[in-house]
Amino acid sequence: MDNHRINEILDLIKPYWLKNKELSLLELLQLLSTESGFNKPISELTDEVIIYHLKMDQTEKGDMIPGIAKDCEDDFQAALLKARGLL
Repeated sequence: MDNHRINEILDLIKPYWLKNKELSLLELLQLLSTESGFNKPISELTDEVIIYHLKMDQTEKGDMIPGIAKDCEDDFQAALLKARGLL
């Protein structure tokens, strides 16, 4: 795992852990696993699942998914031209 990914997880997990101060790290990961609907053993929990769940936890209900929001275009024509590489 590279430094960027480690820093991203640490930044995202801090507010989540502060809401659940009484939990140990393993208990916190188990809670993340359960909340995200991950039904495999915790040893198979990937950093992608952790990052995605933590990002969604910090998003208000009804807000756009963080990974999609960056690609959103207000103008349909501009979106088509951008997708074709013309903009």
